[in-house]
Amino acid sequence: MKVGRYAVLLAARDSEYVERVYGGYFNVFIAAFGEEGERWDLFRVVDDEFPDMSELYKYDGFVISGSPYDAYGNDYWILKLCFLLQTLDAMEKKVLGICFGHQVLCRSLGGKVGKACSGWDIGLTTVKVVKDLWVPSFLEELDEMPSTLSIIECHQDEVFEVPMGAQVVAFSEKTGVEMFVIGQHILGIQGHPEYTKDILYNIIDRLLDNNSIQRDIAEKAKFGLETAEPDRKSWEKICRDFLKRRQNSSFS
Repeated sequence: MKVGRYAVLLAARDSEYVERVYGGYFNVFIAAFGEEGERWDLFRVVDDEFPDMSELYKYDGFVISGSPYDAYGNDYWILKLCFLLQTLDAMEKKVLGICFGHQVLCRSLGGKVGKACSGWDIGLTTVKVVKDLWVPSFLEELDEMPSTLSIIECHQDEVFEVPMGAQVVAFSEKTGVEMFVIGQHILGIQGHPEYTKDILYNIIDRLLDNNSIQRDIAEKAKFGLETAEPDRKSWEKICRDFLKRRQNSSFS
């Protein structure tokens, strides 16, 4: 039986908190999406560490993390990442983009991203699924696909326009593109399926300490986390099913 092999393209440096509690963001992703017997590799693309182009065929899927950097920036490593994502798309490799990953994936494939007009979106967000049009095959495995799902978010940029051939799967009150797909091999999610509440609490405190957000935004986000829970199990299942389902299925 073939053992699945996956890679995390890490676009952020580990915070002191995540390093101490989880051993790094890489472990957070494996805990959320990994399964026994699989091989997961780490590439710190933010530090210009990329997979060898001649080795890409060996992987079943890739996950692009969030990042404090702008997906529309022209840092060398971001441009290099865009080229890698274009290559993976041409190979029809499974690619899951999360937050920054969602945005840079969109940019790489011809969509438009930028600073959100509505400002920061931090905390728990209710995402509405566009299931009255069609349901991607990897979502069919969810028992009675819900019309809404709650997810942890932390972003001030967003997707304005999806690439040609993409389908918007979900949206929210503040963000028009919360999730998009291209075929069966590209999935972008604006929120953080992998985040635990304590990780976001720590990020909120750090953003507040360096004056990146105002106190009322921080307090509102923390209150939301105290009074509700994200649908982590559903999101983890969506991501696992996307990464690990064979590509011979079609849209329903």
